[in-house]
Amino acid sequence: MKRINFYKIALTISIICLLSSLIFLFNGHPSKAGPLLITFFMTLAIGIRGFQTFKSFSYTIWIFTAVTASMFYPQIFISFGSFKLQTLIVPLLQIIMFGMGSQMSFNDFAGIIKMPKGVIIGVCSQFAIMPLVGFCISRIFNFPPEIAAGIILIGCVPSGLASNVMSYISRANLALAVTIGAITTILSPFITPLLMKLLAGQYIEVNFWKMMLDILNMIILPIVAGFIFNLFFLRKESKRSRIIQMTSYLVFIFLTNMVFMKVMNAGTTDLITHFARSMCWFYFLPMIGAIIIRYLLKGDNAWLGKILSLISMAGIAVIITIITAAGHNSLLNVGAFLIITSLLHNITGYGLGYTVSWLLGLPERDRRTIAFEVGMQNGGLASGLALQMGKIATVGLAPAIFGPLMNVTGSALASWWRARPPEDEKSAIT
Repeated sequence: MKRINFYKIALTISIICLLSSLIFLFNGHPSKAGPLLITFFMTLAIGIRGFQTFKSFSYTIWIFTAVTASMFYPQIFISFGSFKLQTLIVPLLQIIMFGMGSQMSFNDFAGIIKMPKGVIIGVCSQFAIMPLVGFCISRIFNFPPEIAAGIILIGCVPSGLASNVMSYISRANLALAVTIGAITTILSPFITPLLMKLLAGQYIEVNFWKMMLDILNMIILPIVAGFIFNLFFLRKESKRSRIIQMTSYLVFIFLTNMVFMKVMNAGTTDLITHFARSMCWFYFLPMIGAIIIRYLLKGDNAWLGKILSLISMAGIAVIITIITAAGHNSLLNVGAFLIITSLLHNITGYGLGYTVSWLLGLPERDRRTIAFEVGMQNGGLASGLALQMGKIATVGLAPAIFGPLMNVTGSALASWWRARPPEDEKSAIT
């Protein structure tokens, strides 16, 4: 009872802060409204944790808290002394992707054999629906070129880990979700730059090979490192399987370095040096780290999974906050409009993903899965690519807005579906 009262008190404070902030805003005192709005989101995030129905929204509201703070006090989140905080985006994204890879294995690709129809429909829908919807939105609403390119970019990246969570909550086909997410991520170094070149090339300059290298460095190599960590931490695979996997990962690293050689026009010495550095960071370090941590934790991977999950959640929040602060001026000009179009992009993705799956005869659980895989994107990757382009304050805005919004809509849709079990649930793959 005391805990419920505490949460109710927090909600009461949040309502008072919201009303007070609105009064200051309407009376032309935004500087006084800022602290109250921040407190509103903070207390709301705390208060709803006392209610099971709304508990899952707490993390998203914390993101809104950080975004609000960065809008009212952008200078705090742009630099710390002479250190530019946007420098943290790529390392944080790599850590997040490593955490994702460490919870996966080669077995996640087995769904290609078990359910090829769903996988093919899901992958094709992912790379067709969202890029085209983003392109149409950018043309119809006539955004400035770099903002329009950001809308297309969020449509061209693969789905992220959040879609898997929503599939689990909604009683969809989790195995299919993991497989589609893994395959679209592996394909993204080739397909995302191609789509950007075709659809966004009219708005900004798109260097196909440079973008491919950025995706390989930010996404693929950290995931490979996570796979290697998982392989040596869990030690569930046979010796033959470990040899095959480690050889495959070595090939991935080598191919990445060949792309590096092309992009940077590197000589043999530079290539050897870069390859050796990649091997140390993404091949040997995760292997040695897994062995040491396994020894220290005695194989208790539940604790490690929670730590990596918390780091990922914090990393996403930091990335969104930094991008919001960097794009403060642009957001003041197109912010409300961009929120509406991002919501439209997101919801259209759910609707078309589900509809296409239904028209092609997939069962209900698979339709729900593909709806989430299409509608929810890897905003972190899009943000990282915007940074690498040197356009984090413009191209990076749509990904920064899309991320929190998709978590709100995804949580609501997943909760609604969870209360309505699919007819084919009995035949679910668990």
